[in-house]
Amino acid sequence: MRVRLVVTFVLVALLSAVTATALAYRDARTAVLQRTQNTAVDDLRERVAAVAAGFDLPPDQRSLSRFAAEVSEGLGARIVVARHQDLTAVSDAYADTEGRITAELRAAVRAGDGTRFQRVEWRGEPYLVVGTPVTYADGDRRTSGLEVFAITDLRAERDDTEALLDSVREGIVPVVAVAALLALLAAGTVLRPVRKLGRATRELAAGDLGSRVAVRGHDELADLARTFNETAGALQSSDAELRAQEAKARRFVADVSHELRTPLAAMAMVATVLEEDADQLPPDAARAARTVGAETARLSRLVEDLMEISRFDAGAARLNASETDLADTVRASLALRGWTDRVTLDLPEGARAVVDRRRVDVIVANLVGNALRHGAPPVTVTLAVVGAGGGDVPGVGAGGERVVLEVADRGPGLPPEARERVFDRFYKADEARTRTTAATATATATATATGPAATATGPAAPDGGSAPDSGPGPDGGPGPGAGLDGGQGSGLGMAIALENARLHGGTIEVEAQRPGGGAAFTLVLPLRRTDGEGEE
Repeated sequence: MRVRLVVTFVLVALLSAVTATALAYRDARTAVLQRTQNTAVDDLRERVAAVAAGFDLPPDQRSLSRFAAEVSEGLGARIVVARHQDLTAVSDAYADTEGRITAELRAAVRAGDGTRFQRVEWRGEPYLVVGTPVTYADGDRRTSGLEVFAITDLRAERDDTEALLDSVREGIVPVVAVAALLALLAAGTVLRPVRKLGRATRELAAGDLGSRVAVRGHDELADLARTFNETAGALQSSDAELRAQEAKARRFVADVSHELRTPLAAMAMVATVLEEDADQLPPDAARAARTVGAETARLSRLVEDLMEISRFDAGAARLNASETDLADTVRASLALRGWTDRVTLDLPEGARAVVDRRRVDVIVANLVGNALRHGAPPVTVTLAVVGAGGGDVPGVGAGGERVVLEVADRGPGLPPEARERVFDRFYKADEARTRTTAATATATATATATGPAATATGPAAPDGGSAPDSGPGPDGGPGPGAGLDGGQGSGLGMAIALENARLHGGTIEVEAQRPGGGAAFTLVLPLRRTDGEGEE
């Protein structure tokens, strides 16, 4: 804006100076020429009147030449041409007058009643030619026939006007310089509050809601600064209110989740006893006992997930990191859930990283579980270590060794809206399946099972192993966030998986549609963290 303002000032000043110069030159030139031609006309009239009083007509060549010489002497030796019918006399016998006295001027003098003049260019030089017919007091021109022309050199007048133009033109440079200086001063005065307002706006955008600008004066910029301060104040108040409400909501979720753990533990124990004796109960009672056990396990996992999310929100989640063989961790996670035979593995040996084994297990359980439930075989898990020269991975940063774990399937892939929301809390890939539908499906599945089909850790997997949405916690039990985000999942598993990845300094990327079909989720973790690590 400063450059535009200075350029505008300079252009306006330059245009004004050029316009003033052009007008001044035109007016000065007109005034000089007008004065010269008026003087020339008046002098010629007076001199011709004085000389013609004693001039006898008709003249001969000698008397006509004498008449032209006498008129020229009285006009300051200007060239005078006298004509009478076929006779022509010139005051300067060596002067060339044919090119300077035009036919138009001769015809005007011959036909007119008064003095005529004309400016002409001859051999590149300006001249003023004044012509007048000689008349007598009785006004009878027919008895005269005498015409007189005076040629005046205008080079002096031309030089004067050009000198004036040069002096005015030389004045343009300081005028433009002064205009530029004034523009800089004006730009500093006008743009200083604008810069302050811009700096305050950037601070506000960066999160400093206490940013304000000083209000000075009563102009438009002061009104703008006042409006900004009012907007920032309202935004700060709204932010404080929202933060307070958010803190209350998080505290409420954490408190409710904590309070539910004790009664849920008792319910789980009762449900386990009922499931163990289900074979001795009537069919309806056995089906109800298994359903209660399955739903109690789901509710327990939901409470654990909510507590885990609340720890992330409160910033209380910490890593219990140690050097771990990632291939062994992935195999153990799959084996615990009975997925080893359903997944194709590409796990190189010796891939060790400083990670929290439990949290990596939660991530693997969610990624592989979602691929098995929503995708189609083959589901592949690929582990690789990328060196410092292997390029940058979004969300991880530049340089350093990283571990990349990809879980891919050959299913229909993710629709565009699912890709944008797959890591949102409580988002389920199949939203049409309601809580009632899920409960009915669980009841149907458990009713047809033989023996204790569900435990406190969740419903049994199809292959008789642990349920897909159960995972080991710190003590080897079910871990939070290990549920599936579709079907009977809580919709929190993928959100918890991403939070666990971020806690390691990594991220999870999703490829919704692969060229060969299916979707792919890629976990990227640094092999070693450089910031502080602590136990949870």
